[in-house]
Amino acid sequence: MKTLTVLFATALLSLSVQAAPFAKGDPKTGKSLHDKTCVSCHVSMFGGDGSKMYTRTDRKVKSAQQLAARISGCNANTGAGWFPEDEAHVAAYLNQQYYKFK
Repeated sequence: MKTLTVLFATALLSLSVQAAPFAKGDPKTGKSLHDKTCVSCHVSMFGGDGSKMYTRTDRKVKSAQQLAARISGCNANTGAGWFPEDEAHVAAYLNQQYYKFK
């Protein structure tokens, strides 16, 4: 029985690892949330349209996990009040638009 449980858990883990990051997020919803909440802060930090936050050569985010953590931190620091699914939507948008994590 333990062997069967281990095999099942391993199969589930391998499926979740192979799934695209932020697959449960909706990029269209994420763009709307991002544009409403994030852009003004990023413009004040980087000028222009604020996208340099994501395109600069020394960007801080280098993995899907770091992106999720950064979004969560910004949510908390700005008081955006997003739910976890909102964070997933924003992550899906940013990943699609800028990061392209697999």
